[in-house]
Amino acid sequence: MDIQFTKIFTTFLLFFITAIFEILGCYFPYLILNQGKSHWYWIPTALSLAVFVWLLTLHPAASGKIYAAYGGIYIFTALMWLRFIDQMPLTRWDLLGGCIVLVGAAVIILQPQGLLR
Repeated sequence: MDIQFTKIFTTFLLFFITAIFEILGCYFPYLILNQGKSHWYWIPTALSLAVFVWLLTLHPAASGKIYAAYGGIYIFTALMWLRFIDQMPLTRWDLLGGCIVLVGAAVIILQPQGLLR
């Protein structure tokens, strides 16, 4: 497998997994505070946020470009969470916006002399 493809795939996967743990760190408190779930959910909240912070240390660098690219992946992931976990239908505008930010993140990640070079 091409080394460059592997770096690109790994970066997108890392951003996606990071977004999942960030969302979990916010979702569990939502369940506690708005849905009346057990206070035991604070334990997975803390664990999710700890994993999220650890995953941030694995990103290629701590810079505005990295966080801008991650932001696009986060938005797309949040929309997928809304659809598949919260079972909320997405509008064509949601889907279009999600695709736009995903393309934007890809442009930032894949630019010549960009994040992965």
